[in-house]
Amino acid sequence: MRKWILLMTLLILAVLCLYSGSIFMETPIAEKDIPKFSAADISWMLVSTALVLIMTPGLGFFYGGMVTKKNVISTILQSFIAMGVITVVWVVIGFGLAFGDTVGGLFGNPTQYLFFNNVGTKTAWSLAPTIPILLFAIFQMKFAIITPALITGAFAERVRFWSYLLFMILFSVLIYSPLAHAVWHPEGILFKYGVLDFAGGTVVHMSAGWAALAAALFLKKRNEPEHNPSRITYVILGTALLWFGWFGFNAGSALSSGTLAVQAFANTTAASAAAAIGWGVIEKIRGKKLSAMGVCIGAVVGLVAITPAAGFVTVPHSILIGLIAVAVSGFVVNLRSKTDVDDTLDVFPCHGVGGMVGMVLTGVFATSSVNPAVVEQGLFYGETSLFIKHLVALVGVSVFAFGGSFVLLYITNLISPLRVNQEYEIQGLDRSQHGESL
Repeated sequence: MRKWILLMTLLILAVLCLYSGSIFMETPIAEKDIPKFSAADISWMLVSTALVLIMTPGLGFFYGGMVTKKNVISTILQSFIAMGVITVVWVVIGFGLAFGDTVGGLFGNPTQYLFFNNVGTKTAWSLAPTIPILLFAIFQMKFAIITPALITGAFAERVRFWSYLLFMILFSVLIYSPLAHAVWHPEGILFKYGVLDFAGGTVVHMSAGWAALAAALFLKKRNEPEHNPSRITYVILGTALLWFGWFGFNAGSALSSGTLAVQAFANTTAASAAAAIGWGVIEKIRGKKLSAMGVCIGAVVGLVAITPAAGFVTVPHSILIGLIAVAVSGFVVNLRSKTDVDDTLDVFPCHGVGGMVGMVLTGVFATSSVNPAVVEQGLFYGETSLFIKHLVALVGVSVFAFGGSFVLLYITNLISPLRVNQEYEIQGLDRSQHGESL
């Protein structure tokens, strides 16, 4: 039965794609109304889009190196497959939900950009006037791709692949896209409230982190919860790809090749470097040896934390953000290890908590001297309004992301059980789910 449903879904999608030009008529554009785009900005955004995409396979290696050998392929594939599934979801409906005309400030009109209708090279997004809206849509697509992939580290080694695909689609449509609209659309409820999120600390990392915690609680502990990383070299490779791609993630979020992109680029470098060193120092203080795994995790936590602040703070403050983030995330990792919560790869302590730390510290260190878009300066500069707004938004987003994800996990499990049986889990997901092995 499931095979026929999948086949019919693909056939319907194929027909809609074939006749989309007739079904969804694009609005004609007069020659005089076509914007004058910037070749420099287009070039930078094309590069940034490619950089962000490389982060997803990088994440696959980062997670794949941390799991046991019998689960490496499945873990990497859970990230890699998002590049296929979410791309289609984004084209069909995701972009409209995120950036279509607002519906109460909560989500976009899903029909406005259905099948990328009116998403071409002759118009521009209102906040990115120097590049075609098609490029903006593809750039944002890469953010939508990596977000559900981040969640997979929480339920690694015990999730059924097809059930994960269903949850990923539901999460992207019902959690990620509305949250992107609320934070990044000019009429979004959190955008109008005054919340600052330069590149996705709230939209990407907090949503993924809270979903990860919900998944860890819902699926419960593994049968073999011991942590035996398969290949530290994969973790190092994954970190390198993530760090490299993150320059597109953060500096690309300037949506132009100007000075703001330079500032975000510098802040990204400084925060991640400080965090990598900071995690290693914390390990040493705790009486442990400085590990490659620890340095890599620290670098990623720093990248996560600077993401919401990258275009709003100074370089010295970005270093401080990186150091504070690893201290807090390291504490939560240690705290989590003493509980029964089996967040396999500590997605919530690193991505969720790292994103929250970055969001709060954006409310502390944001300054108009870096970005004129900062109307209310951070707490460090003597103003309290932005900081309080970020605290309020943190609570609201956390409730929405955690509660919504838990409901979606429950619905997914009713349709298709999420967890593999004990025999398959012991055998390993590489063989039981994909018939492959290293």
